[in-house]
Amino acid sequence: MLDTILAERLDRLPIGRFHRRVLLALAVAFLFEFGDLNTFAYVAPALKDNLGLSVHAIAVVTSASFVGMFIGATFGGRFADAVGRRRALLGSVTFFSTSSLLNAFMSSTVSLGIARVLTGAGLSAMTVAGTTYVCEIMPAANRGRMQSGVMAIGLVGIPAMSFAARAIIPLGHDSWRFVFVFGALGALALPLIARLPESPRWLLQHGMSDRAHEVVAAIESETGRPSSESEPIVVWSEQQPERGTYVMLFRGAVGRRTLMLSVVWIFQTLGFYGFVAWVPTLLQAHGFDLVHSLTFSALTTLGAVPGALLAWPLSDRFGRKVPIAIVAASIAACGLAYGLTFNPIAIVVFGFCVNALIQTFAALLYAYTPELFPTAYRNSGNGFVYGVGRLANIMGPLLVASIFGSYGYSPVFVYIAACWVIVAVTIAVFGPRTGKEHLENLQEPESGSRRVGRVAVTLPRSV
Repeated sequence: MLDTILAERLDRLPIGRFHRRVLLALAVAFLFEFGDLNTFAYVAPALKDNLGLSVHAIAVVTSASFVGMFIGATFGGRFADAVGRRRALLGSVTFFSTSSLLNAFMSSTVSLGIARVLTGAGLSAMTVAGTTYVCEIMPAANRGRMQSGVMAIGLVGIPAMSFAARAIIPLGHDSWRFVFVFGALGALALPLIARLPESPRWLLQHGMSDRAHEVVAAIESETGRPSSESEPIVVWSEQQPERGTYVMLFRGAVGRRTLMLSVVWIFQTLGFYGFVAWVPTLLQAHGFDLVHSLTFSALTTLGAVPGALLAWPLSDRFGRKVPIAIVAASIAACGLAYGLTFNPIAIVVFGFCVNALIQTFAALLYAYTPELFPTAYRNSGNGFVYGVGRLANIMGPLLVASIFGSYGYSPVFVYIAACWVIVAVTIAVFGPRTGKEHLENLQEPESGSRRVGRVAVTLPRSV
Protein backbone atom coordinates (compact mmCIF):
# COMPACT_ATOMS: atom_id res chain seq x y z
CA MET A 1 0.00 0.00 0.00
CA LEU A 2 2.87 2.38 0.77
CA ASP A 3 4.14 1.81 -2.78
CA THR A 4 0.73 2.70 -4.18
CA ILE A 5 0.67 5.89 -2.10
CA LEU A 6 4.14 6.81 -3.37
CA ALA A 7 3.04 6.51 -7.00
CA GLU A 8 -0.01 8.62 -6.20
CA ARG A 9 2.16 11.30 -4.60
CA LEU A 10 4.23 11.51 -7.78
CA ASP A 11 1.15 11.82 -9.98
CA ARG A 12 -0.53 14.42 -7.77
CA LEU A 13 2.34 16.91 -7.76
CA PRO A 14 1.93 20.21 -9.60
CA ILE A 15 4.55 21.00 -12.24
CA GLY A 16 7.38 22.71 -10.40
CA ARG A 17 11.06 23.42 -10.38
CA PHE A 18 12.03 19.75 -10.34
CA HIS A 19 9.96 18.93 -13.41
CA ARG A 20 11.47 21.88 -15.26
CA ARG A 21 14.96 20.59 -14.40
CA VAL A 22 14.04 17.22 -15.89
CA LEU A 23 12.67 18.90 -18.99
CA LEU A 24 15.84 20.97 -19.45
CA ALA A 25 18.27 18.08 -18.91
CA LEU A 26 16.51 15.75 -21.33
CA ALA A 27 15.82 18.52 -23.84
CA VAL A 28 19.55 19.29 -24.07
CA ALA A 29 20.30 15.60 -24.63
CA PHE A 30 17.57 15.33 -27.27
CA LEU A 31 18.77 18.57 -28.90
CA PHE A 32 22.01 16.92 -29.92
CA GLU A 33 20.42 13.49 -30.36
CA PHE A 34 17.96 14.80 -32.95
CA GLY A 35 20.66 16.87 -34.59
CA ASP A 36 22.99 13.90 -34.90
CA LEU A 37 20.15 11.60 -36.00
CA ASN A 38 19.67 13.79 -39.07
CA THR A 39 23.35 14.55 -39.67
CA PHE A 40 24.00 11.88 -42.26
CA ALA A 41 21.04 12.98 -44.39
CA TYR A 42 22.64 16.39 -44.86
CA VAL A 43 26.18 15.10 -45.20
CA ALA A 44 25.21 12.40 -47.75
CA PRO A 45 25.11 14.70 -50.82
CA ALA A 46 28.59 15.98 -49.94
CA LEU A 47 29.88 12.43 -49.51
CA LYS A 48 28.46 11.63 -52.92
CA ASP A 49 30.36 14.54 -54.47
CA ASN A 50 33.57 14.62 -52.41
CA LEU A 51 34.21 10.95 -51.60
CA GLY A 52 32.58 9.52 -54.69
CA LEU A 53 30.08 7.42 -52.73
CA SER A 54 27.25 6.07 -54.86
CA VAL A 55 23.58 6.22 -53.90
CA HIS A 56 23.84 2.52 -53.09
CA ALA A 57 26.85 3.09 -50.79
CA ILE A 58 24.98 5.87 -49.00
CA ALA A 59 22.05 3.49 -48.57
CA VAL A 60 24.36 0.84 -47.07
CA VAL A 61 25.85 3.28 -44.55
CA THR A 62 22.39 4.58 -43.64
CA SER A 63 21.20 1.01 -43.13
CA ALA A 64 24.20 0.31 -40.90
CA SER A 65 23.10 3.03 -38.51
CA PHE A 66 19.80 1.22 -38.03
CA VAL A 67 21.63 -1.96 -37.03
CA GLY A 68 23.20 0.12 -34.29
CA MET A 69 19.85 1.58 -33.30
CA PHE A 70 18.35 -1.90 -32.94
CA ILE A 71 21.27 -3.03 -30.79
CA GLY A 72 21.16 0.12 -28.65
CA ALA A 73 17.39 0.09 -28.17
CA THR A 74 17.12 -3.64 -27.42
CA PHE A 75 20.12 -4.06 -25.12
CA GLY A 76 19.99 -0.49 -23.85
CA GLY A 77 16.35 -0.99 -22.90
CA ARG A 78 17.20 -4.09 -20.90
CA PHE A 79 20.22 -2.30 -19.38
CA ALA A 80 18.04 0.56 -18.11
CA ASP A 81 15.61 -1.90 -16.50
CA ALA A 82 18.57 -3.58 -14.77
CA VAL A 83 20.68 -0.62 -13.58
CA GLY A 84 18.22 2.27 -13.56
CA ARG A 85 17.05 5.04 -15.87
CA ARG A 86 19.56 7.64 -14.69
CA ARG A 87 22.63 5.45 -15.13
CA ALA A 88 21.40 4.37 -18.54
CA LEU A 89 20.98 8.00 -19.58
CA LEU A 90 24.49 8.94 -18.44
CA GLY A 91 26.07 5.97 -20.20
CA SER A 92 24.16 6.33 -23.46
CA VAL A 93 24.76 10.10 -23.79
CA THR A 94 28.48 9.56 -23.23
CA PHE A 95 28.54 6.77 -25.81
CA PHE A 96 26.67 8.55 -28.61
CA SER A 97 28.64 11.80 -28.13
CA THR A 98 31.97 9.99 -28.44
CA SER A 99 30.77 7.90 -31.38
CA SER A 100 29.44 10.94 -33.24
CA LEU A 101 32.84 12.59 -33.09
CA LEU A 102 34.37 9.40 -34.48
CA ASN A 103 32.35 9.87 -37.70
CA ALA A 104 34.40 12.95 -38.57
CA PHE A 105 37.54 10.88 -39.04
CA MET A 106 36.11 8.28 -41.44
CA SER A 107 36.63 8.26 -45.20
CA SER A 108 35.28 4.99 -46.59
CA THR A 109 31.98 3.16 -46.78
CA VAL A 110 33.15 0.52 -44.29
CA SER A 111 34.57 2.93 -41.71
CA LEU A 112 31.57 5.23 -41.95
CA GLY A 113 29.29 2.22 -41.55
CA ILE A 114 31.07 1.15 -38.35
CA ALA A 115 30.91 4.68 -36.94
CA ARG A 116 27.19 4.93 -37.74
CA VAL A 117 26.51 1.57 -36.02
CA LEU A 118 28.16 2.84 -32.83
CA THR A 119 26.44 6.22 -33.00
CA GLY A 120 23.05 4.64 -33.66
CA ALA A 121 23.44 2.34 -30.65
CA GLY A 122 24.07 5.26 -28.32
CA LEU A 123 21.30 7.41 -29.80
CA SER A 124 18.56 4.81 -29.48
CA ALA A 125 19.62 3.70 -25.99
CA MET A 126 19.36 7.32 -24.86
CA THR A 127 15.99 7.81 -26.54
CA VAL A 128 14.25 4.86 -24.88
CA ALA A 129 15.75 5.62 -21.46
CA GLY A 130 14.77 9.29 -21.75
CA THR A 131 11.17 8.68 -22.81
CA THR A 132 10.73 6.06 -20.08
CA TYR A 133 12.12 8.45 -17.47
CA VAL A 134 9.66 11.17 -18.51
CA CYS A 135 6.81 8.65 -18.38
CA GLU A 136 7.68 7.50 -14.86
CA ILE A 137 8.62 10.81 -13.24
CA MET A 138 6.03 13.24 -14.60
CA PRO A 139 2.52 13.65 -13.10
CA ALA A 140 -0.19 11.66 -14.87
CA ALA A 141 -2.07 14.75 -16.00
CA ASN A 142 1.02 16.22 -17.67
CA ARG A 143 2.99 13.28 -19.10
CA GLY A 144 2.03 14.10 -22.68
CA ARG A 145 2.68 17.83 -22.34
CA MET A 146 6.08 17.37 -20.73
CA GLN A 147 7.13 14.84 -23.38
CA SER A 148 6.03 17.37 -25.98
CA GLY A 149 8.10 20.06 -24.25
CA VAL A 150 11.22 17.88 -24.24
CA MET A 151 10.69 17.12 -27.92
CA ALA A 152 10.02 20.74 -28.89
CA ILE A 153 13.23 22.02 -27.33
CA GLY A 154 15.22 19.04 -28.54
CA LEU A 155 13.94 19.40 -32.08
CA VAL A 156 15.65 22.76 -32.39
CA GLY A 157 18.63 20.52 -33.13
CA ILE A 158 17.18 19.53 -36.51
CA PRO A 159 16.98 23.00 -38.13
CA ALA A 160 20.19 23.95 -36.29
CA MET A 161 21.91 20.96 -37.88
CA SER A 162 20.41 21.56 -41.31
CA PHE A 163 21.39 25.23 -41.45
CA ALA A 164 24.83 24.43 -40.02
CA ALA A 165 25.27 21.84 -42.77
CA ARG A 166 24.00 24.36 -45.33
CA ALA A 167 26.68 26.83 -44.19
CA ILE A 168 29.58 24.43 -43.55
CA ILE A 169 29.44 21.79 -46.29
CA PRO A 170 29.94 24.13 -49.29
CA LEU A 171 33.10 25.63 -47.70
CA GLY A 172 35.50 22.95 -48.85
CA HIS A 173 36.25 19.37 -49.79
CA ASP A 174 36.44 18.02 -46.23
CA SER A 175 34.29 20.59 -44.46
CA TRP A 176 31.49 18.01 -44.03
CA ARG A 177 33.57 16.45 -41.25
CA PHE A 178 32.90 19.40 -38.96
CA VAL A 179 29.15 18.73 -39.08
CA PHE A 180 29.64 15.59 -36.99
CA VAL A 181 31.14 17.64 -34.17
CA PHE A 182 27.61 18.91 -33.47
CA GLY A 183 26.48 15.50 -32.21
CA ALA A 184 29.52 15.22 -29.95
CA LEU A 185 28.32 18.29 -28.05
CA GLY A 186 25.63 16.07 -26.52
CA ALA A 187 28.11 15.60 -23.68
CA LEU A 188 26.94 19.02 -22.44
CA ALA A 189 23.82 17.28 -21.09
CA LEU A 190 25.81 15.03 -18.74
CA PRO A 191 26.12 17.47 -15.79
CA LEU A 192 22.38 18.18 -15.97
CA ILE A 193 21.44 14.49 -16.04
CA ALA A 194 23.86 13.73 -13.19
CA ARG A 195 21.80 16.02 -10.92
CA LEU A 196 18.57 14.10 -11.54
CA PRO A 197 17.39 11.38 -9.14
CA GLU A 198 16.64 7.80 -10.09
CA SER A 199 13.05 7.01 -11.03
CA PRO A 200 11.16 6.21 -7.79
CA ARG A 201 9.07 3.64 -9.65
CA TRP A 202 12.25 1.81 -10.70
CA LEU A 203 13.59 1.97 -7.14
CA LEU A 204 10.36 0.45 -5.80
CA GLN A 205 10.44 -2.29 -8.41
CA HIS A 206 13.93 -3.24 -7.23
CA GLY A 207 13.06 -3.32 -3.54
CA MET A 208 14.57 0.06 -2.58
CA SER A 209 11.46 1.46 -0.94
CA ASP A 210 13.28 3.76 1.49
CA ARG A 211 15.28 5.40 -1.29
CA ALA A 212 12.17 5.75 -3.42
CA HIS A 213 10.32 7.58 -0.64
CA GLU A 214 13.34 9.81 -0.04
CA VAL A 215 13.37 10.76 -3.73
CA VAL A 216 9.66 11.55 -3.75
CA ALA A 217 9.98 13.62 -0.57
CA ALA A 218 12.83 15.58 -2.17
CA ILE A 219 10.76 16.15 -5.32
CA GLU A 220 7.82 17.36 -3.22
CA SER A 221 10.12 19.73 -1.36
CA GLU A 222 11.56 21.12 -4.60
CA THR A 223 8.13 21.76 -6.09
CA GLY A 224 7.43 24.00 -3.10
CA ARG A 225 4.39 22.15 -1.81
CA PRO A 226 3.18 18.61 -1.12
CA SER A 227 0.73 16.65 -3.23
CA SER A 228 -2.62 18.27 -3.98
CA GLU A 229 -5.89 17.93 -2.10
CA SER A 230 -7.10 14.67 -0.64
CA GLU A 231 -9.64 12.57 -2.50
CA PRO A 232 -10.18 8.83 -2.95
CA ILE A 233 -8.16 7.35 -5.80
CA VAL A 234 -8.91 3.94 -7.32
CA VAL A 235 -5.76 2.05 -8.22
CA TRP A 236 -4.57 -1.50 -8.64
CA SER A 237 -2.66 -2.88 -5.68
CA GLU A 238 0.07 -5.45 -6.39
CA GLN A 239 0.98 -8.25 -4.01
CA GLN A 240 4.70 -7.82 -4.61
CA PRO A 241 7.12 -6.39 -7.19
CA GLU A 242 8.07 -8.73 -9.97
CA ARG A 243 11.19 -8.70 -12.11
CA GLY A 244 10.41 -8.55 -15.82
CA THR A 245 11.78 -10.75 -18.57
CA TYR A 246 11.55 -10.50 -22.33
CA VAL A 247 9.19 -13.47 -22.29
CA MET A 248 6.58 -11.30 -20.54
CA LEU A 249 6.56 -8.94 -23.54
CA PHE A 250 4.92 -11.65 -25.66
CA ARG A 251 2.26 -12.95 -23.29
CA GLY A 252 -1.40 -12.02 -22.86
CA ALA A 253 -2.48 -8.39 -23.14
CA VAL A 254 1.11 -7.14 -23.06
CA GLY A 255 1.94 -9.44 -25.99
CA ARG A 256 -0.89 -7.92 -28.01
CA ARG A 257 0.36 -4.45 -27.18
CA THR A 258 3.91 -5.42 -28.13
CA LEU A 259 2.71 -6.70 -31.51
CA MET A 260 0.59 -3.61 -32.18
CA LEU A 261 3.40 -1.21 -31.22
CA SER A 262 5.93 -3.20 -33.27
CA VAL A 263 3.82 -2.71 -36.41
CA VAL A 264 3.44 1.00 -35.63
CA TRP A 265 7.15 1.53 -35.00
CA ILE A 266 8.19 -0.45 -38.10
CA PHE A 267 6.06 1.51 -40.52
CA GLN A 268 6.47 4.91 -38.88
CA THR A 269 10.25 4.39 -39.05
CA LEU A 270 10.06 3.43 -42.73
CA GLY A 271 7.85 6.45 -43.41
CA PHE A 272 9.87 8.85 -41.27
CA TYR A 273 13.32 8.02 -42.59
CA GLY A 274 12.05 7.44 -46.10
CA PHE A 275 11.23 11.14 -46.09
CA VAL A 276 13.70 12.81 -43.73
CA ALA A 277 16.85 10.87 -44.62
CA TRP A 278 16.38 10.94 -48.38
CA VAL A 279 14.91 14.31 -49.32
CA PRO A 280 18.24 16.17 -49.87
CA THR A 281 19.67 13.35 -51.98
CA LEU A 282 16.44 12.83 -53.96
CA LEU A 283 16.10 16.54 -54.70
CA GLN A 284 19.68 16.65 -55.97
CA ALA A 285 19.16 13.53 -58.08
CA HIS A 286 15.93 15.03 -59.43
CA GLY A 287 17.78 18.02 -60.88
CA PHE A 288 18.25 20.56 -58.09
CA ASP A 289 21.87 21.48 -57.31
CA LEU A 290 23.47 20.74 -53.93
CA VAL A 291 22.94 24.23 -52.50
CA HIS A 292 19.25 24.37 -53.51
CA SER A 293 18.51 20.84 -52.25
CA LEU A 294 20.09 21.66 -48.88
CA THR A 295 18.24 25.00 -48.74
CA PHE A 296 14.84 23.41 -49.44
CA SER A 297 15.53 20.71 -46.85
CA ALA A 298 16.67 23.23 -44.26
CA LEU A 299 13.54 25.36 -44.72
CA THR A 300 11.22 22.38 -44.34
CA THR A 301 12.86 21.39 -41.04
CA LEU A 302 11.62 24.64 -39.49
CA GLY A 303 8.32 22.83 -39.02
CA ALA A 304 9.83 20.44 -36.47
CA VAL A 305 9.56 22.61 -33.34
CA PRO A 306 6.01 23.94 -33.90
CA GLY A 307 5.04 20.39 -34.83
CA ALA A 308 6.17 19.04 -31.46
CA LEU A 309 4.43 21.93 -29.69
CA LEU A 310 1.20 21.00 -31.47
CA ALA A 311 1.22 17.81 -29.39
CA TRP A 312 1.13 19.94 -26.20
CA PRO A 313 -2.59 20.85 -26.35
CA LEU A 314 -3.57 17.53 -27.96
CA SER A 315 -1.88 14.83 -25.93
CA ASP A 316 -3.30 15.16 -22.42
CA ARG A 317 -6.63 16.62 -23.49
CA PHE A 318 -7.59 14.00 -26.08
CA GLY A 319 -5.34 11.14 -25.00
CA ARG A 320 -2.86 9.55 -27.38
CA LYS A 321 -4.81 7.12 -29.58
CA VAL A 322 -7.10 9.38 -31.62
CA PRO A 323 -4.54 12.18 -32.20
CA ILE A 324 -1.88 9.65 -33.25
CA ALA A 325 -4.18 8.07 -35.86
CA ILE A 326 -5.32 11.44 -37.26
CA VAL A 327 -1.80 12.87 -37.42
CA ALA A 328 -0.44 9.74 -39.17
CA ALA A 329 -3.15 10.01 -41.85
CA SER A 330 -2.35 13.71 -42.31
CA ILE A 331 1.35 12.93 -42.80
CA ALA A 332 0.42 10.47 -45.55
CA ALA A 333 -1.62 13.13 -47.36
CA CYS A 334 1.03 15.88 -47.11
CA GLY A 335 3.86 13.51 -48.03
CA LEU A 336 2.03 12.41 -51.17
CA ALA A 337 1.37 16.03 -52.14
CA TYR A 338 5.09 16.78 -51.65
CA GLY A 339 6.09 14.04 -54.06
CA LEU A 340 3.63 15.10 -56.75
CA THR A 341 4.74 18.74 -57.00
CA PHE A 342 7.86 20.21 -58.56
CA ASN A 343 7.17 23.85 -57.66
CA PRO A 344 9.85 25.11 -55.23
CA ILE A 345 7.32 26.97 -53.05
CA ALA A 346 5.01 23.95 -52.86
CA ILE A 347 7.98 21.72 -52.06
CA VAL A 348 8.86 23.92 -49.08
CA VAL A 349 5.23 24.26 -47.90
CA PHE A 350 4.37 20.56 -48.03
CA GLY A 351 7.81 19.64 -46.71
CA PHE A 352 7.24 22.00 -43.78
CA CYS A 353 3.87 20.33 -43.07
CA VAL A 354 5.35 16.83 -43.21
CA ASN A 355 8.19 17.76 -40.87
CA ALA A 356 5.79 19.47 -38.46
CA LEU A 357 3.29 16.60 -38.35
CA ILE A 358 6.02 13.96 -38.09
CA GLN A 359 7.23 15.62 -34.89
CA THR A 360 3.69 15.97 -33.56
CA PHE A 361 3.35 12.24 -34.13
CA ALA A 362 6.73 11.50 -32.52
CA ALA A 363 5.89 13.46 -29.36
CA LEU A 364 2.60 11.58 -29.04
CA LEU A 365 4.12 8.15 -29.74
CA TYR A 366 7.07 8.72 -27.36
CA ALA A 367 4.55 9.41 -24.59
CA TYR A 368 2.22 6.56 -25.62
CA THR A 369 4.68 3.66 -25.96
CA PRO A 370 6.13 3.38 -22.42
CA GLU A 371 2.66 3.85 -20.91
CA LEU A 372 1.58 0.47 -22.28
CA PHE A 373 4.21 -1.59 -20.40
CA PRO A 374 4.48 -2.41 -16.66
CA THR A 375 7.31 -0.84 -14.64
CA ALA A 376 9.23 -4.12 -14.31
CA TYR A 377 10.01 -4.18 -18.03
CA ARG A 378 8.80 -0.80 -19.25
CA ASN A 379 12.16 0.19 -20.70
CA SER A 380 12.69 -3.28 -22.18
CA GLY A 381 9.32 -3.10 -23.95
CA ASN A 382 9.91 0.48 -25.01
CA GLY A 383 13.34 -0.45 -26.33
CA PHE A 384 12.14 -3.62 -28.05
CA VAL A 385 9.44 -1.99 -30.20
CA TYR A 386 11.67 1.02 -30.90
CA GLY A 387 14.51 -1.32 -31.86
CA VAL A 388 12.33 -3.52 -34.07
CA GLY A 389 11.31 -0.40 -36.00
CA ARG A 390 14.94 0.57 -36.48
CA LEU A 391 15.93 -2.97 -37.47
CA ALA A 392 13.20 -3.10 -40.11
CA ASN A 393 14.54 0.10 -41.60
CA ILE A 394 17.77 -1.66 -42.53
CA MET A 395 15.89 -2.43 -45.73
CA GLY A 396 14.28 1.03 -45.85
CA PRO A 397 17.09 2.92 -47.60
CA LEU A 398 17.57 0.04 -50.04
CA LEU A 399 13.82 0.08 -50.80
CA VAL A 400 13.90 3.83 -51.45
CA ALA A 401 16.96 3.49 -53.68
CA SER A 402 15.33 0.61 -55.57
CA ILE A 403 12.00 2.43 -56.05
CA PHE A 404 13.76 5.59 -57.16
CA GLY A 405 16.03 3.69 -59.55
CA SER A 406 13.20 1.67 -61.09
CA TYR A 407 10.23 4.04 -61.07
CA GLY A 408 11.49 7.55 -60.39
CA TYR A 409 10.92 10.37 -57.92
CA SER A 410 7.15 10.48 -57.23
CA PRO A 411 6.61 6.74 -56.51
CA VAL A 412 8.99 7.06 -53.57
CA PHE A 413 6.45 9.32 -51.89
CA VAL A 414 3.58 6.96 -52.69
CA TYR A 415 5.52 4.31 -50.75
CA ILE A 416 6.10 6.75 -47.85
CA ALA A 417 2.38 7.67 -47.74
CA ALA A 418 1.40 3.98 -47.67
CA CYS A 419 3.61 3.43 -44.61
CA TRP A 420 1.83 6.20 -42.72
CA VAL A 421 -1.62 4.89 -43.69
CA ILE A 422 -0.72 1.50 -42.17
CA VAL A 423 0.33 3.28 -38.96
CA ALA A 424 -2.95 5.21 -38.79
CA VAL A 425 -5.11 2.12 -39.32
CA THR A 426 -3.15 0.01 -36.80
CA ILE A 427 -3.50 2.58 -34.02
CA ALA A 428 -7.15 3.32 -34.81
CA VAL A 429 -8.18 -0.34 -34.77
CA PHE A 430 -5.91 -1.95 -32.17
CA GLY A 431 -4.47 0.82 -29.98
CA PRO A 432 -5.74 1.07 -26.37
CA ARG A 433 -6.73 4.47 -25.04
CA THR A 434 -4.49 6.28 -22.54
CA GLY A 435 -4.44 9.79 -21.19
CA LYS A 436 -4.42 11.20 -17.68
CA GLU A 437 -4.48 7.72 -16.15
CA HIS A 438 -1.99 6.61 -13.50
CA LEU A 439 0.58 4.23 -14.98
CA GLU A 440 -0.43 1.54 -12.51
CA ASN A 441 -4.02 1.68 -13.81
CA LEU A 442 -3.05 1.25 -17.48
CA GLN A 443 -1.79 -2.31 -17.06
CA GLU A 444 -4.01 -5.28 -17.83
CA PRO A 445 -4.28 -8.18 -15.33
CA GLU A 446 -2.56 -10.49 -17.86
CA SER A 447 0.53 -8.29 -17.88
CA GLY A 448 2.23 -10.38 -15.21
CA SER A 449 1.52 -8.18 -12.19
CA ARG A 450 -0.46 -10.14 -9.62
CA ARG A 451 -3.23 -7.87 -8.39
CA VAL A 452 -5.29 -8.15 -5.27
CA GLY A 453 -7.99 -5.84 -6.61
CA ARG A 454 -8.89 -2.19 -6.77
CA VAL A 455 -8.19 -0.17 -3.64
CA ALA A 456 -9.41 3.36 -2.81
CA VAL A 457 -6.52 5.35 -1.32
CA THR A 458 -7.11 8.71 0.35
CA LEU A 459 -4.05 10.92 0.38
CA PRO A 460 -3.67 13.60 3.06
CA ARG A 461 -2.25 16.99 2.16
CA SER A 462 1.03 15.94 3.74
CA VAL A 463 1.92 12.26 3.46
